[in-house]
Amino acid sequence: MDLATCLKKMELVGVLAFATVDSDGAPQIRNISAIHYEPDALYFFTARGKNFCKELMEDGRVQILCYTKYKEMIRLSGKAYAVPENEQIKWRDKIFEEQPYLANVYPGDTRSIGIIFCIDRAEIEYFNLGVNPIFRVTYRLGDVIIKQKGYYITDSCISCGICKKNCPQRCIEEGSPFTIIQNHCLHCGNCYENCPVKAIERR
Repeated sequence: MDLATCLKKMELVGVLAFATVDSDGAPQIRNISAIHYEPDALYFFTARGKNFCKELMEDGRVQILCYTKYKEMIRLSGKAYAVPENEQIKWRDKIFEEQPYLANVYPGDTRSIGIIFCIDRAEIEYFNLGVNPIFRVTYRLGDVIIKQKGYYITDSCISCGICKKNCPQRCIEEGSPFTIIQNHCLHCGNCYENCPVKAIERR
C-alpha cells in the first residue's frame, strides 16, 4: 500500500463523502463524484451557489471518506482552495470529460456556474478492517505534518502483560516497556483502560 494506491482506490470508489463545517459550526456532509485525480492533488467541481462552495470559500477545511467492498476505509483530511481563474476552465473541462453525466446536470454553458477546488496538502489515512490483524497507515499529500494518534506505552510499564491480554488485535509485544505495533492498533483504548499503573498514554 502507498499513497498512489490510496488515491486510485478513491478514484475507483467514485462517489466520496465530503464533510465540511457551516457558519454555525454544524457538520455538513455530501457525496461528490465530480473529481479529477493527479498524483499530487485532487480537483473537484461544485456550483458557486451551493452551500458547499460557501463553506469551502469561508474555511476550506474538508474531510473526505470512502469505503471499499474489501472493508477498507480511506480518510483524507486537508484544506481545499479555489484554483486560479486562469486554470478554472482547464480543470473544469477535464472533469466534465471524465464524468460524462455532468453534461446532463449542467448542459451547455450552464457549466460556467461551476468552480474548481484543489486539495494538494492533506493527511490520508488508510484503514483495513478486512485483514487480521487490522492494518492502518497514514500518508502525506504535499508538505503537511502528520499528527500522531493512538496510544503508546511509557517507561512506567511494569511488564505485567495485562495490556497484551486485553488487546483485541494482539498488537502488543513484550519488552521493557511493552510496545504497541502501531500499524495494527485499533486505537480502541482497551489497553489504556486496563493498565494497572497507568503506563499507557494517548497521543
